[in-house]
Amino acid sequence: MQDKPRSYGKTVVQKVGIVSGPFIFLLSLYISAASSEKHLAGNMAAVAVFMAIWWITEAVPISVTALLPVVLYPLLGIMTGNATAHLYMNSTIFLFMGGFMIALTMEKWGLHKRIAFTIIRIIGGGSSRIILGFMTAAAFLSMWISNTATAILMVPIGLAVIFQMEKRFGVEKSRKFSVGLMLGIAYACSVGGIATLVGTPPNLSFARIFTIIFPKAEPIGFGQWMVMALPITLIMLGLLWILITKIFFRVGADLIPDRSLIDEEYHKLGKMIYEEKIVLILFLTTAFLWVFRKKIVLGVLTIPGWSQFLPYSKMIDDGTVALFISLILFLIPAKNGDSKTLTVMGPDVFKNIPWDIVLLFGGGFALAAGFKVTGLSEIIGSQFKGLSDTPPFIIVNILCLTLTFLTELTSNTATTEMILPILASVAVAIKTNPLLLMIPATISASCAFMMPVATPPNAIIFGSGRVRIIDMIKIGFVANIASVIIITVIFYFFGKVVFLIDPAVLPAWGK
Repeated sequence: MQDKPRSYGKTVVQKVGIVSGPFIFLLSLYISAASSEKHLAGNMAAVAVFMAIWWITEAVPISVTALLPVVLYPLLGIMTGNATAHLYMNSTIFLFMGGFMIALTMEKWGLHKRIAFTIIRIIGGGSSRIILGFMTAAAFLSMWISNTATAILMVPIGLAVIFQMEKRFGVEKSRKFSVGLMLGIAYACSVGGIATLVGTPPNLSFARIFTIIFPKAEPIGFGQWMVMALPITLIMLGLLWILITKIFFRVGADLIPDRSLIDEEYHKLGKMIYEEKIVLILFLTTAFLWVFRKKIVLGVLTIPGWSQFLPYSKMIDDGTVALFISLILFLIPAKNGDSKTLTVMGPDVFKNIPWDIVLLFGGGFALAAGFKVTGLSEIIGSQFKGLSDTPPFIIVNILCLTLTFLTELTSNTATTEMILPILASVAVAIKTNPLLLMIPATISASCAFMMPVATPPNAIIFGSGRVRIIDMIKIGFVANIASVIIITVIFYFFGKVVFLIDPAVLPAWGK
């Protein structure tokens, strides 16, 4: 589930969480004190349980929970305050901030709308193709801007088409189209984010947590991730479209939307203005620099990365690229807008950066570091040595199934950040490549299709009044199971090649 604000103390679950979190934390500390040999690991376990309870119950805003390590680590002897604070600001945070600033600039000048309408006009035709057009546009935008922002953009456009259909054919006769279009938008927003490291917070959390736990390993590259994840996105997108338009909400051939509405909305945008052109050029440049920064190995074919031709290639990362492009956008003068708009990207973008997500990232990174420095990872991993005889394919499948259904009710970012350090220790214990467990779990956290509370896109389309919970559960359950199969198969047989994974070997960087 994506992260959403909740009103403090409104539910019974939240009230239970606010009390039980500190109580179980103190109880865990008391038990830990009895073991002088592993008391630091016990202290870390107490903090982890405390954070898990508050994250799951959302007793307080999840970004507030993420700050607990800053206070508790020094008090419990886990890490110094200075070392802990450093975990909350790093290259991954700057990658997120830079990418988000570029996305906000796209929204500021309306480029995201132009991209969406262009894709819909190219693909749209009959009812099912109109839905495919909306899904393709939503998925593409979600690769680069937040899933929530994409849904907020696409839903009003979709509702305009629905209103037209209801006016022409009646509410009841148009219902399958209405439900299908809304679900298509929500689901496409979720699967689109899987394709890139900046597409959804769990992906970025994984990239940084992996580096924290395994500092000797080669960091995950943007292009490397995209080569593996984009096929999953495309297959999921196609399958979801088939489930919606051909099985669950099949629309009669006589219900044909009037494309003039889409054309009319597109023409209202007018000609592309100077600022849109600048943002488009720099957006495409950013994507190119991200994808091709490091070499990409595709079997016998190796595509060299541009950074390797620079004198200090190892010092450059994806965050460097994001901030470089952002700085350029700050410097280019604007020709349109009000008197306060001096450059293409203005200082107003800073107040729109989701700082709560930034803090949530930091909390997850602090958890990973705490697991490592206290030895808690090794202790947890030792409990799972019995899994070494279980076929890796089965383990991956069970992981995907668990994460997919768990995130129907919990924050996907918080869940990912809690589970990844544990999976890393399990992988080391059973002597397999940690990526084999960590990557499928990360991707599965973005595949929650059953409940309105599962993701912001789900909640937004549910708020349209066109979708019932039973509609979402009916198709969402099938979609969840399908996503588990697709992620397991694609990653196990293709992802292993992209990331050079041998399930039977624990890499030297993992020892």
